[in-house]
Amino acid sequence: MSVRQGMLALLADEPMHAYQLRQQFEQRTGGTWPLNMGQVSTTLDRLVRDGLVESPTDDDVPQYALTNAGRTELADWWSTPVVRSSPTRDELTIKLALAVTVPGVDVVRLVQAQRTETLRALRDLTRLKAGVGPGSDDLAWSLVLDNLVFAAEAEVRWLDHVEARVTAAPVRRTATAPVRDEVSR
Repeated sequence: MSVRQGMLALLADEPMHAYQLRQQFEQRTGGTWPLNMGQVSTTLDRLVRDGLVESPTDDDVPQYALTNAGRTELADWWSTPVVRSSPTRDELTIKLALAVTVPGVDVVRLVQAQRTETLRALRDLTRLKAGVGPGSDDLAWSLVLDNLVFAAEAEVRWLDHVEARVTAAPVRRTATAPVRDEVSR
């Protein structure tokens, strides 16, 4: 979730101080993506600069409120699907992609160690989920937990797939084809 749009969403309810925004963001996402106050302040400064948020009070601790332009941007965000065209950088994917190309790396052992860690995380998430029943008032946290559980389950399936592919591969390559320089052609 974009911190920028998250701040706009929180301010749609009522004006808030920066610290309140941080608290509400972490509360509504179950603390899964903690924010530091520097990140909140920088985001608010940019939102004010862009005319999406204003600070109408002259208090020592300013309160921020949405402008009409901020409400419009927030409405656009709500109505626009999240585009998945460019994948996020995932350390595990990068690690495994490199591991299969570097001599001497025991990829199967690496996969097994990661699977153990992912299953541990899945167990912990499942325990947390058990404490948030279907009738819970905390729907936001429950949805975040669902996402984390599903992602961990998918990671375990992917690790099983990686292990099968690596085990079945006849010879592991130690280098890849050189990347061509588009300018020199």
